[in-house]
Amino acid sequence: MNTPSSPENKPIEKGSPRLRTREAAAYVGLSYSTLTKLRLSGNGPRFCKLGAAVVYDRADLDDWLEGTKHLSTSEYLGASQ
Repeated sequence: MNTPSSPENKPIEKGSPRLRTREAAAYVGLSYSTLTKLRLSGNGPRFCKLGAAVVYDRADLDDWLEGTKHLSTSEYLGASQ
């Protein structure tokens, strides 16, 4: 659980290419919990650990989103089998 003083709650400098987990989740349209679970399972975007803080580069988020695109539902379903 994040406390008010935890690294996850400290804002990143405005205009920075790096986002904390909550900001990154909003950027890609996911909940904080979903992005955290994707990170733990190894299925999410690339990230960096800076001490206790997890940060994401915007470029890595964009690349990950690009890699999740599909042309049809059958293409998506076929990839998981």
